[in-house]
Amino acid sequence: MAADPYKHRSIEPGVERASAQFPVLWITGARQTGKTTLLRHLGGARRTYVSLDDPALRDLARSDPRLFLQRHPAPVLIDEIQYAPELLPFVKMAVDAGAARGAFWLTGSQQFHAMQGITETLAGRVAVLQLPGFSWRESWSAGVFVPPFLPTAARVAERGVADPAFDLTSLGAAVWNGGYPRMCVEPVADAALFFASYLQTYLHRDVRDLLRVGDLSSFDRFLRACAARTGQLLNLSALARDVDVSVPTAKSWLSVLEASGIVHLLRPYHTNRTSRLVKAPKLYLLDTGLACHLTGWTSPTTAMAGAAAGALVETWAVGEILKSWWATGAEAPLHHFRSKDGVEIDLLIEVDGRIHPVEIKRSATVRREWAEPFATLDRLGLPRGEGAVLCLAPDEVPIDERTTALPFGAL
Repeated sequence: MAADPYKHRSIEPGVERASAQFPVLWITGARQTGKTTLLRHLGGARRTYVSLDDPALRDLARSDPRLFLQRHPAPVLIDEIQYAPELLPFVKMAVDAGAARGAFWLTGSQQFHAMQGITETLAGRVAVLQLPGFSWRESWSAGVFVPPFLPTAARVAERGVADPAFDLTSLGAAVWNGGYPRMCVEPVADAALFFASYLQTYLHRDVRDLLRVGDLSSFDRFLRACAARTGQLLNLSALARDVDVSVPTAKSWLSVLEASGIVHLLRPYHTNRTSRLVKAPKLYLLDTGLACHLTGWTSPTTAMAGAAAGALVETWAVGEILKSWWATGAEAPLHHFRSKDGVEIDLLIEVDGRIHPVEIKRSATVRREWAEPFATLDRLGLPRGEGAVLCLAPDEVPIDERTTALPFGAL
């Protein structure tokens, strides 16, 4: 059987830039997002590949890291570095002895402990990039190498509309499939089986290692409760109460989900000019396919017709925008906005001192009132730039002089 064709990732130019600047490159992210495939493709035959999933290699890396690096000289790609943190001081010594830029490429899924070891040992010597699952553009190989999303006329034109025919059916499929490569590249006959297997692997290999959780069923309930709250303000006390765990336990579990690339907490926009802004973050499950599985939606049709459809669409759109920014290697300048008197804006993108508001609507009929919350930014004296409402409209439609309705195909 022929191998699956490689799909280009938007982060590729960022990997090349980082590798040309730093001696060590670390790619992190949730399991099964394509980290190894990406780096093996970019490294080619000129770079040695070694995986610490291999018990014999892992034992050698832990017991005799100097010998390990002699047997696997740079340029080298070391997969699953979190299994042998003993290697890191010897990588540092190699760097300090004059290792070339891009000498060491590392991958790791468990950010929680690996990040601590890498930042302490390789400070100033390592570039850290995050690889999430496939974006919608990546899954269709459509306009992959474009700048990150920004709701300005110039940026939208530069990115182009990847699929002018993107409609409710397309949206439902994108949300329900999510971004794991197995769901985007290979034909999956049983999505429920894939996600169930993914959860079991994640729970057994990561959660037990990181948190020493004895009762995995409690953590599973916690993960499902997070999925049910995707797109909502985080109320940690209510989340802990519903799962019947303590607030410190819920906070610890959530931090691991966030560090492992499963959950993203979108921080609120705040300003010293007003005290009337809600300060709680919004919780998003980064992969909407996983969210659909955890909350029991068995098809794209039922997911788009159910009570959680709006939250799932918002989660998907926010995830697409986050991925477009993470591909640059920078932090995504995204926030949510909510005042205590109920005015809410799904996203604020702050670039060059200007705030660009974005609303997300699961509707095809453009309405002028969609842009009304944006005027709150003006009343607060904030420097508002061009904004947009992402929706199912087939074409761009001006709403007012600074706001445009954009089709989801523009993401």
